[in-house]
Amino acid sequence: MNLFRKLDEFPQSLRGGALTIGNFDGVHRGHSTIISELKKHATELNSAAIVFTFDPHPVRILRPEQTPPPLTWTRRKADLLAGQGVDVVIAYPTNRELLELGPQEFFEKIIVQQIGARAMVEGPNFFFGKDRMGNVDTLAQLCGENEIKLSVVTPLQDSGDYVSSSRIRRLVSEGDVKTAREFLTEPYRIRGMVTHGSARGGSIGFPTANLDAIDTLIPSNGVYAGRALIESRWHWAAMNIGPNPTFGELLPKVEVHVLDFDGNLYGKPLEVDFIEKLRDIRQFNSAEQLIEQIDIDMKQTRRIARKFSVSP
Repeated sequence: MNLFRKLDEFPQSLRGGALTIGNFDGVHRGHSTIISELKKHATELNSAAIVFTFDPHPVRILRPEQTPPPLTWTRRKADLLAGQGVDVVIAYPTNRELLELGPQEFFEKIIVQQIGARAMVEGPNFFFGKDRMGNVDTLAQLCGENEIKLSVVTPLQDSGDYVSSSRIRRLVSEGDVKTAREFLTEPYRIRGMVTHGSARGGSIGFPTANLDAIDTLIPSNGVYAGRALIESRWHWAAMNIGPNPTFGELLPKVEVHVLDFDGNLYGKPLEVDFIEKLRDIRQFNSAEQLIEQIDIDMKQTRRIARKFSVSP
């Protein structure tokens, strides 16, 4: 899969492909329906399946106070799209100049001149150009004028509601990572740098890696079963998000206890997947009670690991 961040890097050999434009935050099952149609067009054209996305989200520039926390970082998004069969991802650096382009100007400059698309796939709620003035009807007219085939894909629904990034963001915010995982194409993941904490976990027999500098949405407070990626290998883990009221620590933290691992992670990047929430954060009357509960959490994590359909 090719990842480009500048259109002047886009090679002539990849022009003439099938294109879809959108944020694709999280890369969920709704996105998969668009990608599936995109791949059909690419196969018919004997060309590339191309995703044009934005980095950062346009809202971060237009209305920064309303910017939702992202579900994925750019490289992760590109990898997820590649897993769905996308050949090329263009993560265009969003700026004022791009956002000032009107619909027709955006279409001619980006889609026709720089990408040379011969087919496009979008959902019915697609908008483009300055102030979102262009919609799918505008796109259909412009595609027709330029002999570009356009397919509009019906949005995917589940339980009477659309599968969308905002819906998944809400589930993750509520701690329902299990349902979010069912809507996503891969388990929900965050990344951060391992920093020094209070070393409290090690003192009670459960050493943890404290994650900092996390740049995506953090699930709500609770204890979760998941897995951690260490040197290209997956290890099952239990994650604690929130304060530690048993020891009077009120500041929220993200702590990862990696099962059956003995190594130094300080100062290293760490990625963790969330599989299922185990319980809420609560205060225990003693360290001994907390240790008993953590032992239960570890056993639950191992049970989930045994039944999880994709082994780490």
